[in-house]
Amino acid sequence: MPDLLLELFSEEIPARMQARAREDLKKLVTDALVEAGLTYASAGAFSTPRRLVLTVQGLTAESPMQREERKGPKADAPAAALEGFLRSTGLSREQLELRDDKKGQVYFAVLEKPGRKAAEIVAEAVEGAIRGFPWPKSMRWGSGSLRWVRPLHSILCLLSDEGGAEVVPVTVDHLSAGNTTEGHRFMAPGRFAVSSFDDYAAKLKRAFVVLDAAEREQTIWHDATTQAFAQGLEVVPDAGLLSEVAGLVEWPVVLMGAIGEDFLGLPPEVLQTSMREHQKFFSVKNPKTGRIEKFVTVANRETADHGETILKGNQKVLSARLSDAKFFWENDLRTVQSVGLEGMAAGLASVTFHNKLGSQADRIARIEALAREIAPLVGASPDLAAEAARVAKADLQSAMVGEFPELQGTMGGYYARAAGLPEPVAAACKAHYQPLGPSDAVPTDPVSVAVALADKIDTLTGFWAIDEKPTGSKDPYALRRAALGVIRLVLNESSSVKFSRVIGLSFSRILGRLEGAKGVKEAVAARDALDVLGYNDLATSIFDATRDSMAVKPETPEAEAVIARIVAASSDLLSFLHDRLKVYLRDQGVRHDVIDACLAMPGNDDLTLLVKRAEALAGFLKTDDGTNLLQGFKRANNILSQAEAKDGVEYSFGADEKFAETDAERALFTALDGAEAVIRPAMREEDFAAAMSAMASLRAPIDAFFEAVQVNAENPILRRNRLNLLHRIRAICGQVADLTKVEG
Repeated sequence: MPDLLLELFSEEIPARMQARAREDLKKLVTDALVEAGLTYASAGAFSTPRRLVLTVQGLTAESPMQREERKGPKADAPAAALEGFLRSTGLSREQLELRDDKKGQVYFAVLEKPGRKAAEIVAEAVEGAIRGFPWPKSMRWGSGSLRWVRPLHSILCLLSDEGGAEVVPVTVDHLSAGNTTEGHRFMAPGRFAVSSFDDYAAKLKRAFVVLDAAEREQTIWHDATTQAFAQGLEVVPDAGLLSEVAGLVEWPVVLMGAIGEDFLGLPPEVLQTSMREHQKFFSVKNPKTGRIEKFVTVANRETADHGETILKGNQKVLSARLSDAKFFWENDLRTVQSVGLEGMAAGLASVTFHNKLGSQADRIARIEALAREIAPLVGASPDLAAEAARVAKADLQSAMVGEFPELQGTMGGYYARAAGLPEPVAAACKAHYQPLGPSDAVPTDPVSVAVALADKIDTLTGFWAIDEKPTGSKDPYALRRAALGVIRLVLNESSSVKFSRVIGLSFSRILGRLEGAKGVKEAVAARDALDVLGYNDLATSIFDATRDSMAVKPETPEAEAVIARIVAASSDLLSFLHDRLKVYLRDQGVRHDVIDACLAMPGNDDLTLLVKRAEALAGFLKTDDGTNLLQGFKRANNILSQAEAKDGVEYSFGADEKFAETDAERALFTALDGAEAVIRPAMREEDFAAAMSAMASLRAPIDAFFEAVQVNAENPILRRNRLNLLHRIRAICGQVADLTKVEG
């Protein structure tokens, strides 16, 4: 069974494209081989800056013969039908077989397709992969039609086994496959022949090329950390940079250099960002002081002076870069000291956030007002939260953030401390952007939480108000990420936030104020109209929040329209938050039907309360009592629902124990009284564990009731009383969750 070795040798492939290219090459070729009938034992893909490599082990030598039988027309069918069948099969009439069928004799064609040699199939697969390779960007060169990420110089394609190696006859435009490759561009120029993958990898290593990107990463990190440790320093971890640098070199040589004394006073984030973005340097810090004092660069070759000349050149360029950063830093500090951080932020009035949502200054004003509302809910000072909101985005006007946008927030914290602002305000400048993703840290300081929530809620309500919602996979404003951030912030703090009120307030500010001093009557009429539309408690909650922040004009029909729009948008956004919460909880192992059962309950705009209820219900349903009670509840609900549908009445007028005929009935009355006495106050105190425990006590009496009692008795009084008793089961259990939505 031969092994395949394929190398596509080109000019330097961008580092960011290499990992995807490895996987694409592997998939394109192996899929084509399997589709053509070949099998293989294993496959691996590799890359260096100048080559993509694929090895396929244990490939079958040829594809199997394929035999296919096709049923044709009947023996007495018209001649035209038979001729058409012959054309489709490529056979003559003499090659067909007549076989007996249910309706007489029928022509059959037996088609045999011989197997093909692996070399022929590999050649087709490789050419197809090269011509159809999905580079994010590609180019043409010379006079050919081939497109590749950079000019493709050679193709190495071998099939090797115990008997030796053969070149696969692949031809793509002007390139024909061979058995030679090149080593390091500078340290081992010139081509050499190879006979197998093992021979190829060994000769490349001798030619100063490390084929495996993971090995290059390991070498870089080992050498960098070893050199830093020898000087009592630490390399700042940066997985993304490590992967990128490994894609820039074929023979990594780690060099450590010093940062000039003039620049050691810069914030460490500035040094790290400047070196990473501009020169792909790793930062090396002093663990005792936390300062970035040195850097690590990775050269692509060994030199006679052990990298001294390379380091000098890098340090010269680094000094120029850091001189710019130092100028930005000092200039920003002078601005803060002269006009304050709010003065720095004044220019945001002329910076458009969105053409339909106003300037950055307009947005900051909305965030400030919302942060004041949220602050008491998360244990923060409203004044500190408002102050933090006013300055949190001031650094967007700084020269440093203009040069390094990724430092927004970080620089705001430094400038706030330089301006003498309280530490919670300075911390909020950076933390209010968090969490930026599912793995990012969640701020815990109350002021930071208040501003972060206000920022994200303003983003959500703003784009909802202008109907720029996520659709399918498109989410250009990262609203799903903002919603997940809101959820994580609230749940991390275990804060009770009524989102219907907070969202309604935010929408009311975005959609504008209606002028005037009167008009409460018109607004109340609008609320009543919304109740009719089905908004109910949500409409009232949002209306009460909205009325305080709006002065509704007397006798203006706009009042109803604006408030209706606010409530409709708020309801829709709350549903979006619920959808993101369902995804979040499913990742935590909470079943979707359990979440739906809790979402159907009042107060579902309090996400903390909702999660506590869902977790308690999920835990309860994992017990035997929970599983059996659910079955008893569903049986009671089904019998009751069928009877109500049949009779056209609702059995909810109170069951009376004096009509109970059996001990099982009387025991159920007693159990329901006891459970209700516990569940009602437990729900008021949000003690879901106690409520679930009380529900568990109903399992045995409900089971006993259904075993001993016929609900639909012939006596109409007994039947009605027992159906009303079932209603009590539904009503008492329904205080905890809507169990009708739970599966099973």
